Amino acid sequence: MFSNYIKIAWRNLWKHKVFAVILIFGMAIAFTAALLLSLTAYHELSYDQFHTNKKHLYQLYFDEQKDASSSMAIPVAPALKAEYADVKYITRYGSTAHGMVRYNNKEMDLNVRAVDPDFLRMFTFPITAGNDKTPLHDLNNLVITEHCAQVLFDKEDPLGKTVEMRAGDTWEPFTVTAVAKDFPNNSSFTFDILARFEHFPAYKELQNVWDSENHEVFVQLQDNVQQAAFEKRLFPFINKYYADKLSSMKRDGAQPDKEGQLLRLRTIPFADIHFRGESGTGAGVSKFYPYLLLIISGFILFIACVNFVNLSLARSFTRSKEIGIRKVMGALRWQLISQFWGEALIVSGLALIAGLGMAYLLLPYYKQVFYQAMSADMLRSPRLIAYILGGFLLITLFAGGYPAWMVSAFKTIETVKGKLPVGRSNRVRNTLMVVQFVLSSLLIICTLIVWQQINYLRTKPLGYNKQQVISLPVGATMDPEKALSLMRDRLAEEPRIVSVTATDMNMGRGRDGSSSTSMMGFDYKNKGIKTHWLRIDYDYLKTMGIQLLSGRDFSRSYGMDTAGVLINETMAKQLGEKDPLTAVLPLDGSQLRVLGVVKDFHFKSLHRELAPLTMVVRPNWPVSYLFIRVQPGNLPASMEVIQKAWKEVNPKAPFLASFLDENTDRTYNKETRLSKIFMSGAILAILISCMGLFAIALLAILQRTKEIGIRKVLGASVPHIVGLVSRDFLLLVLVAIVIASPIAWYAMHNWLQSFYYRIGISWWVFVLAGVIAVLIAFITLSFQSVKAALRNPVNSLRSE
Repeated sequence: MFSNYIKIAWRNLWKHKVFAVILIFGMAIAFTAALLLSLTAYHELSYDQFHTNKKHLYQLYFDEQKDASSSMAIPVAPALKAEYADVKYITRYGSTAHGMVRYNNKEMDLNVRAVDPDFLRMFTFPITAGNDKTPLHDLNNLVITEHCAQVLFDKEDPLGKTVEMRAGDTWEPFTVTAVAKDFPNNSSFTFDILARFEHFPAYKELQNVWDSENHEVFVQLQDNVQQAAFEKRLFPFINKYYADKLSSMKRDGAQPDKEGQLLRLRTIPFADIHFRGESGTGAGVSKFYPYLLLIISGFILFIACVNFVNLSLARSFTRSKEIGIRKVMGALRWQLISQFWGEALIVSGLALIAGLGMAYLLLPYYKQVFYQAMSADMLRSPRLIAYILGGFLLITLFAGGYPAWMVSAFKTIETVKGKLPVGRSNRVRNTLMVVQFVLSSLLIICTLIVWQQINYLRTKPLGYNKQQVISLPVGATMDPEKALSLMRDRLAEEPRIVSVTATDMNMGRGRDGSSSTSMMGFDYKNKGIKTHWLRIDYDYLKTMGIQLLSGRDFSRSYGMDTAGVLINETMAKQLGEKDPLTAVLPLDGSQLRVLGVVKDFHFKSLHRELAPLTMVVRPNWPVSYLFIRVQPGNLPASMEVIQKAWKEVNPKAPFLASFLDENTDRTYNKETRLSKIFMSGAILAILISCMGLFAIALLAILQRTKEIGIRKVLGASVPHIVGLVSRDFLLLVLVAIVIASPIAWYAMHNWLQSFYYRIGISWWVFVLAGVIAVLIAFITLSFQSVKAALRNPVNSLRSE
C-alpha cells in the first residue's frame, strides 16, 4: 500500500510540475540558508569546547568597575599557585621576543608563545611524539605543532633536534622535546611553538614588578572549587599585592562596589572567552551572534513551511474530485493523511537533498563573503547530522502534516462536487501571512539600520588622514630600527613617496591580523593618571596628517627629544594644567617633558570613547609597523615601488602591506558580516514570503472566480479587480510592518549600545521598510490578480 502512495504522489508531482518546482525550490533555498547559518552558529559555539578540563578552566582579569583588563603582572601566577590550594594548575600566556627560527640555514617567522609547564596539563593539545609527561621541563625545551614540524624539518624526525631562535641581535639554541597535535580552527589559542615563559620579553627585569601588566594568566581550579567562592577568596590577595594601587584609587575618588571592593580579580570560564571582550585571547564576539544566526535560520525555515502549507492547500483545489472519489470508495482518513503526508515527505526529501548539495557547493563562497573559518567536514559531524534529521522530520510534520489533516477532513459530498471549504475561515491563513511579513520586515529594518551604522563608521572623520598611507608590518626577520632606517634611505629618492615613519601600533587591522595597545598609569601631582602609550618615530604627524594644536613636533634637531612626549587633547584635560606644555611626566624613573599637544584622533575603533594618549620616540621601545605616505594617483604603482624596496631591504620577510583605509574597514568586519547576513536573510525571507503570497493569491482567486466574472460582466475595470484582490493582503502586510517596527527598534537600539559613536534610529527607516514590503507584495499579487482580471468572464462563469 505504501508503495502505491509513493507512485501516486510521484505522478501528482509530475503532473503539476510548476507547483512541484516552486515547492521544492522554495524549501531547498530555505534548507541551504538555514544549514549555512546553522553551521556558522555551530562553529562559533564550538570554540574551545574540545578541552577535556574546560569546566574547571578560567582566565583571570582585573575588574575596576568601569574598566576591565586581562593583562597581568609577571609575579601574579607564581604567587597565586604558592598561596592558594584552590589552584590545581596555572599558566602564563604571551608572545615571546623570539619569532625568527633557524634550522640548517632555513629561517622562518613563526608564532612562538611563552607558557608555563602547566599549560599542556591544563589544555587539550595532545602530544603525538616525544615527552608527553614533562615536555617543557628545562628552560631551553620547545614543543612544536605537527604543521611546524613539517615546514621546519620536512621529513626529518624533529625530536632532539636543536633549533635557534633570535632574540634581538643574538641567536639562542633550543631543543625540540615534543610534537603536539595541530590546534583546531575553533581554538582561541594559536601557536606554532611553545617555549618556557622565562623567555618572555623583559622577564628578568619584571619578574618581581607588580605594576607592569603585559600577558594573560589561566588557571585550573580543583574539582570541588566553585568559581564565585574562589573570586571572594582573592580579596586578601588584592589587598596584599595591590595596596599602593588601592590607595591611589581611593585618593582619586573611586567608589567601592556592593561588597566593598575597589579592585577585583575575577575569572572568565574558559569555554566563554571567545565571547568575552575582557579576554585578550578571545575574539570578543557577542554570544548573541550565533543565536541570532539560529533565529534567522528559524525565520527562513518557518516562512518556507508556511509557503508549503499554503501551496499545498492551493493545489488541493485541483484534486477535489480525486479526494471525493477516494472517500466514496472507502478510503479512511488516516489513509488520506498518509498519502498527502507522503507527498510532502517526498518534496521535503528532494528539497533537503538539493539543499545539502547547494550548501556544499556554496560553502567556499560563503566562507569568503562572510569571513568564516568553517570546514565541509562539519557536515559529517554525528551531532550535526542528528540535528539535521530531527529538524527535517519536524519541518515535514508541520509543513506536510497540517495540509494533509485539513484535506482529509473535507466532507465527502462537497469534495465529489469539487467544492472545498478551504479558505472560508481565513484566520489561520492570515495569521501565518502576517507572521511571515513580520519576520521579513524585521530583517529589512535591521538591514537598513546596520548598513547606516557601518556607513557612519566608515565615513566618520578619525582625526587623521587614512588615504594614501600604507601600513607595512616589520616582522621579526630583522631589527625594526634598522629596517626603518634602510627603508627611509631606499625610498628617499622615490618621487611617489611623501614621507616614511614608524610606530608600534597599527591603525585598524592590517593583513597580519595584529591588534594591540599599551596602557600605563602613574601619579602626577597626587593624582592618578592613566594613558595609552604609543611609540612613534619622526614624521609621524606629517605622515598621518594629525593636527598639532600647540607646542612642537618631535625633531631630529633636538638631541633630547627622546625625553619628551606628545599628548592628545584628552590627555591634556586629564593632566588639568592651564598650559600642558609645562607638564613633566614620570615614567620608569625618567622625567618626560610635554613637547606638544595634538588634536584628538581615533587610534582605536569607534566602539570605544576617545582615550588619553601619550606618544614617545624611544629607540629602546621597538617599532612594529612602517607607515608610508604616497602621492595620490596610481596607487598600485606606489605599492609596487614599496614592495620592491622591501624585498631589497628585507628579502626574508613577507610583504604584508595594506592601505590604512582598508585596515579601518577590516576593523568592522564583524559588523560588515552581520550586515551581509541580515541582507541575505532579508532577501531570502522576502523571496520565500512572496512565493507564499503567490500561493495565497492563487487560492483566493480560485475561490472568487465566479465573483470576478460577474463583476467584469457588470463593467468592473482591471484596476478595480486588481485592487479588490490585493486590498486585503496589502492590509495584512501593513499590519505586519506595524508589529515588526517596535521589535526591530528595540533590538537595534540595544545593538547600537555596543558603539560609543553611533547613529540615531530615524523614523524614515520604518517607513522605507514598509514601502519596500508593500511594493514587493503588490508586485507579487499583481501577477495573479491582473491575470484574473483580464480573463474572459464567460470562461470564469463557466468554470463554476
